[in-house]
Amino acid sequence: MPILEICAGSVESALAARDGGAQRIELCAALEVGGVTPSAGLIAEARKVDGLTLNVIIRPRGGDFLYDAHEAACMEQDIRTCKQLGVDGVVIGALTADGDIDTELCKRLIAAADGMSVTFHRAFDMCRNPKEALEQIIELGCTRILTSGMEANAVTGIPMLKELVEQADGRIIIMPGCGVNPSNILQIAEETGATEFHFSGRSTHESGMIYRNPKVSMGGTVKIEEYQKDVTSPEIVKAAVAVLAQKDEKEEAIEKKNKEARAKTRKKKNEFDDDDDDLD
Repeated sequence: MPILEICAGSVESALAARDGGAQRIELCAALEVGGVTPSAGLIAEARKVDGLTLNVIIRPRGGDFLYDAHEAACMEQDIRTCKQLGVDGVVIGALTADGDIDTELCKRLIAAADGMSVTFHRAFDMCRNPKEALEQIIELGCTRILTSGMEANAVTGIPMLKELVEQADGRIIIMPGCGVNPSNILQIAEETGATEFHFSGRSTHESGMIYRNPKVSMGGTVKIEEYQKDVTSPEIVKAAVAVLAQKDEKEEAIEKKNKEARAKTRKKKNEFDDDDDDLD
């Protein structure tokens, strides 16, 4: 059965992901910069949502994945906090200045995870050599890699995603993400061989604020929509679940038909062998 992971930025989105049929969420703050570590309060509240595996992104800021000693220490502490709050897994990633996997820092972060599952996030898509990086991440012991196949979105990255799935050969999960939605998830699944998928499934909701000050933006010089919020839609998640369920049903029907055909072939062979015995 394929697994859907929803990138959730709130408890509201976590509930929508569960109600839509997703099995897991990646909890993030500041999705507009690709996600950073959420607060301990948000993690604790999301942990109360039953029926979901809870993974949390460990990323101290937006921007690149080259971290200094203070940022590394922050990430280690955030992972220990996640452990204390009962999180199932953490999502990490770090690169060297040359674009290689920062294996030394990743080892420290994995040690701090202390048995929690570890996903390597889309820092992978910014690395210098994906084939070499894949082997390094496998050696680190990560459970999966979230990747768009080194491209702007997972559809464009299908050729690389397919190569990564084949190279991984079951040693690690390759999870396509970025731009995945109900209209393309089947194509990605069929053309890459992936079995886990990551997307946000968000829709835009108007703020409940009645009084609004149009002169002020909390983003400073960066214009953001102060009176809108993006929240995961259970309907969008359900649509993706339905598409993958149909794929599963089709594959099961084909396998059943092939199994019946093999059984008939064996039966005919046995009857032929019995006839040969009668001639002896």
